[in-house]
Amino acid sequence: MVCQRKGVFFVPFFMGLTVMAVMPYAETTAERLGFPPDSRLLIIHADDIGMCHAANVAFMEAAKGGCITAGSVMVPCPWFLEIADFAKQHPEADLGLHLTLTAEWKYYRWRPVAPGSSVPGLLDPQSYMYRDVLSVAQQAQPEEIETELRAQIEHALAQGLKPTHLDSHMGTLYAKKEFLMAALKLAEEYDIPFMFFNPTPQILEMAGGLYDRNLHEELAKRGWPMLDGLYSIEKTPVEESEAFYQDVIQNLKPGVSQIIIHPAAESPEIEAISGSWRQRNADFRIFTNPAMKQFIDEQGVQLVGWRQLYNLWKSRPR
Repeated sequence: MVCQRKGVFFVPFFMGLTVMAVMPYAETTAERLGFPPDSRLLIIHADDIGMCHAANVAFMEAAKGGCITAGSVMVPCPWFLEIADFAKQHPEADLGLHLTLTAEWKYYRWRPVAPGSSVPGLLDPQSYMYRDVLSVAQQAQPEEIETELRAQIEHALAQGLKPTHLDSHMGTLYAKKEFLMAALKLAEEYDIPFMFFNPTPQILEMAGGLYDRNLHEELAKRGWPMLDGLYSIEKTPVEESEAFYQDVIQNLKPGVSQIIIHPAAESPEIEAISGSWRQRNADFRIFTNPAMKQFIDEQGVQLVGWRQLYNLWKSRPR
């Protein structure tokens, strides 16, 4: 059984990893980063970079100021090369890979990076990626998932990207145990952390009770950097977006939390692609407005990025 809550998938049977490192971490992720245990740390994370030009413009503009601290790139998408070029020119940019197995829009579609003949289970009848996670879970084989993820990582590296993290577009890699295991395997092989979570009350509520503590313990023994909270806007009127985000920030618990946003600059392009264009435009405006950075500071919340977690990952026991 799969549970989808707040855009992220969790499964009740994560298990089977081989333990490699030697000692569990008693310290929290915040403490490992050098902060007091009661610190409230926040990553403001831009998803879907590379999906289209408007998404790239939003991130590139945000890099000049504002409070977006990290983002992740969709390698199979048509505008990937633009953001890859930006990353080469701005090595300080905190960019990961938004590992992509779905192409959800009506007309704006993309195909796997791997040859279609090697991943037939990822192709819909139109020879594009499926629009929904359930179809991928039903049709794709674990070896096809690994093949496509590897192709995306290799292509990103070949284009000069140096990813700080890996995560999952539409949560597809959390939909089945075998998919998640493929992602974790490649995270260690390529030495790039994959987004995973501590079993805090907020995460457990999001998971709807479906959380495997054994997997958490095994990853913790490896020094895996984990998030303590994950938030995204859902079913909130666009005009109430800023209030929603402020409420999340004001009520953050101690630990490392992440707010997922989908910023895009205003343009006919994004309006033609996505029915969510108003929300994406709002995300861009809200998180590049100095007033939001001031609000975050007033709440005593410290902004961090995935680069700090990447550094923890690189220093873990081997």
